[in-house]
Amino acid sequence: MSDTKKIRITQIRSTIERPERQKLTIEALGLGKIRKSVVKTDTPQIRGMIAKIQHLVRVEEV
Repeated sequence: MSDTKKIRITQIRSTIERPERQKLTIEALGLGKIRKSVVKTDTPQIRGMIAKIQHLVRVEEV
């Protein structure tokens, strides 16, 4: 079994009337629609992206 942690990121709010950088971050994570979820490896880069849009997503460990 691998030691890499996985996290599920779910978009819970719309990107309408949000700054362009937040929209691009949502897109880079593979999101774009409310209630869409993606599973990513828990890395500092992904955590940094989440920190910039934490008000738009929900994060849970898988």
